[in-house]
Amino acid sequence: MKKLNIAFLFLVLVLQPVLSQQDPLSSQYMFNTLTFNPGVAGTSGMICATALNRQQWVGFKGAPATTLFNISAPLSLFGIKSGVGLLVESDNIGFDKDINLSASYSYLMDLGMGKLGIGLSLGMLNTTLDPTWVIPSGDAFTPASGDPLIPENKQSYVAFDAGLGLYYKADKYYAALSATHINQPQIKYSKGTPYIPRQYYMTGGYTFQLPNPSLELLPSLFAYSDGKVVQFTVTSLVRYNKKVWGGVSYRAGDALIGIIGLELFNGIRLGYSYDFTISDIGKASGGSHEFMINYCFDLSLGKSPMKYKSIRFL
Repeated sequence: MKKLNIAFLFLVLVLQPVLSQQDPLSSQYMFNTLTFNPGVAGTSGMICATALNRQQWVGFKGAPATTLFNISAPLSLFGIKSGVGLLVESDNIGFDKDINLSASYSYLMDLGMGKLGIGLSLGMLNTTLDPTWVIPSGDAFTPASGDPLIPENKQSYVAFDAGLGLYYKADKYYAALSATHINQPQIKYSKGTPYIPRQYYMTGGYTFQLPNPSLELLPSLFAYSDGKVVQFTVTSLVRYNKKVWGGVSYRAGDALIGIIGLELFNGIRLGYSYDFTISDIGKASGGSHEFMINYCFDLSLGKSPMKYKSIRFL
């Protein structure tokens, strides 16, 4: 049954007329913006590094597991205000194992009361399929060899990948638009040439000062689309003394999410989220866990400045 679960998950999420796998989910997207939007690089004015591990649908054999690391920094390139970033990401689901390595550049400009980042990411996407098919006996079931788009043995392919992003940040709010896989990378397996479709993102948030000067309300919105399906996540966090935060998210049709986090005395931020899966797949899983560690610092200070107020905490 567990092997059949893997096959079912693989067929539903990967083998379609296009290779319509989604980019990895992240419930703590406010810490993970660089992964899907290169425009954010350098906008905080500090060097920021984030590591994240997500174990989705725990207990479901072959469920998605994602580990990533990204880092970004501001710089002055030939007198031009800029930002650079690096992303290393491993995403496994069923028989599919993907590794994404990309570099980002953003052009930074002052606009109104805030700062706008216009970013480009370029990199390589390595996809590997290593299937183990379990075909029930009987004439009603077709082996993998009967479909030219289904590989029977391990295959791996490296493709060029690119993304674009706009990120605007002011003192109390931020807004962003971006697209990944803008070149729709082709994955040339021996039995077909599927591709990864463009995927679009919109996110934004605001910081409200509550009557208690130690408390802030941080609502935010995250939207994703592959051009066919749109998915929204709405989040509301409360932050105490800029050091401790917690709240809830709702990912439409998929999960209710609890989020907690704190900043340690040395400026390191730790976060944890748990997804209570409300879709049908929740009947076969124990929800999703996500762990995050983030650190931002200014080389001239050696630590995160206490006055930093961004809703992204970065």
